[in-house]
Amino acid sequence: MKTFNKNINILCLVAMLFATLGCSDFLDEENKTFESDVVARLDPAFFDQLVAEVYDRMRGVTSAYDLEHTGTDIFTRGDIIAGISEINDYVNLRPVNGAVSNHWYVNYRLISAVNTAIDRSEEIVGLTADKKTIGIAEAKFFRGFAYFSLVEQFGGVPLVLNEIRTAQFEFVRNSEQEVYDQIILDLNDALQGVLENPSAYGRVSKNAVRHLLSKVLLTKGYKSFGTPADFTQAAALAETVISAHPLVNSYASLVSRENQRNSEVIFSVLYGSSPVSRGVGNSRHLLFKFVYDVYPGQTRSTLYHRGLGSAPTPFFYSLFAEGDQREAATVRRLLLAEVSNPDANIMAGDTSIYFPKTPWSQAVIQSKPYVVVNPANYFIPNGFTQVQYPMFRKFDDPGVPYTNPGINPDGERDAIIMRSGETRLLAAEAYLQLNNSAKAAEHLNAVRARAGLNQPIAAGQVNIDLILDESARELAGEVSRWMDLKRTGKLIERVLAHNPHAALNNAIKPFHLLRPIPQTEIDYTGGTLTQNPQYN
Repeated sequence: MKTFNKNINILCLVAMLFATLGCSDFLDEENKTFESDVVARLDPAFFDQLVAEVYDRMRGVTSAYDLEHTGTDIFTRGDIIAGISEINDYVNLRPVNGAVSNHWYVNYRLISAVNTAIDRSEEIVGLTADKKTIGIAEAKFFRGFAYFSLVEQFGGVPLVLNEIRTAQFEFVRNSEQEVYDQIILDLNDALQGVLENPSAYGRVSKNAVRHLLSKVLLTKGYKSFGTPADFTQAAALAETVISAHPLVNSYASLVSRENQRNSEVIFSVLYGSSPVSRGVGNSRHLLFKFVYDVYPGQTRSTLYHRGLGSAPTPFFYSLFAEGDQREAATVRRLLLAEVSNPDANIMAGDTSIYFPKTPWSQAVIQSKPYVVVNPANYFIPNGFTQVQYPMFRKFDDPGVPYTNPGINPDGERDAIIMRSGETRLLAAEAYLQLNNSAKAAEHLNAVRARAGLNQPIAAGQVNIDLILDESARELAGEVSRWMDLKRTGKLIERVLAHNPHAALNNAIKPFHLLRPIPQTEIDYTGGTLTQNPQYN
């Protein structure tokens, strides 16, 4: 896995990298390991390598979490409720923010690989028509994915649709509508070219394209350039996907590592146990966890794992009704001691930390030999840690070595990117926008019934907040919560209502519905790339 300086301008980087590929006399001495353009063009397997690079770069896109989760109603920063933060609290969010720059970087890095695969397919001798069609279609799926993330985070962005082989510095922003038009064009091309049921697990299927296109059209339907037809098509695409990907009977089974490849999964980014093929590894098992290993009976575990920083909000924990099986499968309220600590009267296997769902009295807490943290105290220092809360378990990867931040996470689980639990919720939202609350309720009730909630939602109860609450319970940490809130027009309202740090600072404003364009990108273009309003 290559490592890149995230501060390098991605558009210029692509230009400089590929400007050198055609130089046959670049080195004075003969290089036996260098595969030149001339050699590569004669080998059809080179196209497989180009497409594989596209898949590999998708890993970087789907592990850039900061702009997807933090600063929403269900995820906040893992700090005491004080101070300020650019991303979570929307205080002094600047064009030099590292998370913003990284999000731009990883998506354009994916796009550059896509463009290279597409353009160079025309030059490869012996490449069969079928392999070329499928590979290009897969690549266009990923380009649509990347541009969808970019346009929602930044608004109109430069459409770069060809490999850059000479240095270029002047890039201008296309309009948001133009970017959407290109995304839809790419996804329709992808739908025509990819296989319905690829033989190799992890390859893009038609249903993966349909799912993404449904989400894109649903989002477009809310825009000034959207139409009701977008909602109609989004619902129809979702129905096709749902019919082919039935929900797993048990939510606990769905999120277990042993059953991670199941009927509900539409598309996953694969990692696995081989250190060669998995690269730096999946990092989802580190999400939404606190520094637990300083507690009596705890150590740096290959099960619990220290987290990446963001924390669930108290509102998130409050969303689970009695009997909702997703709660126990998603969060861990009980941590067992992994080592003995006689001084604290805790032996390995005993309860070490417990987070009751409803508050315990102080008398009961004092009677226990282990640490008890009531819901009101998640963000209050307790003598061990600054913050502490029920940790996510739905992404657990038992046995993966404990790693500190900055070290390869080495997670082996697949990263599930699309599953029909989400497709059901997309369909419900599309039907709601079409004033078909009965169909919306039908999809919501399918998801709820799988979770063990047998009291059905009536059509008259369905509104966008109910759908967002259901999405939080079903999909927390799996999809971009920020994009969901933005799409539905609920970002500002729900952040101020439910994110304690953001509410403290009360800084989020309508202009925060777009992120700032990274300043390095503007500087490298000499100002042809313009900034979003109120970030100058």
